[in-house]
Amino acid sequence: MIPFSHSWPYELILGDLYVQSCPFCDAENVLLPMKPKELQSVREGKKKLLVFPCCSERPVVVDSDGDYLLFDRAVR
Repeated sequence: MIPFSHSWPYELILGDLYVQSCPFCDAENVLLPMKPKELQSVREGKKKLLVFPCCSERPVVVDSDGDYLLFDRAVR
């Protein structure tokens, strides 16, 4: 079972990934430096270092589904 504390919701809008708020600094509507093809490779098992542009936090995305990114550490 996926731990809820390690997941964060995202939205895919016109080919860009957004989060409504940053889990680290609470900035709103953050555009993530990640493309849908990278999201697909994460679903296939490849890990991705994700640098949040608002606060430079660097969690690793280990999995994803249609609504949530799963990180290697707790974000809630």
